[in-house]
Amino acid sequence: MRKYDKQFKEEAVRRSDEVGVRKAAGQLWAPYYTLADWRRKRKHQEEAAFIDSEHKYDPSAEGKSNHEIELERENAELRQAHEISKDALGFFAEGRRK
Repeated sequence: MRKYDKQFKEEAVRRSDEVGVRKAAGQLWAPYYTLADWRRKRKHQEEAAFIDSEHKYDPSAEGKSNHEIELERENAELRQAHEISKDALGFFAEGRRK
């Protein structure tokens, strides 16, 4: 389960007020029902609605589509797999030389 900090939640709720919950959820890569729940909490608890969280808001992801974010994640995973493959190839190549 992902944790979000207070700043992210407040920005997400503010944005959902402007463009709607579905669109804001898509733009911020946050689940629709989570954002709807934050709006409900803000309505009933006001200042105490967003007290604890760990995940930090990443302003660099703002404005990117879900597809772009997913491609960046996939690219990072592939780069990591490539590095592991290179290390493994080097390890096994050393064994064949002896």
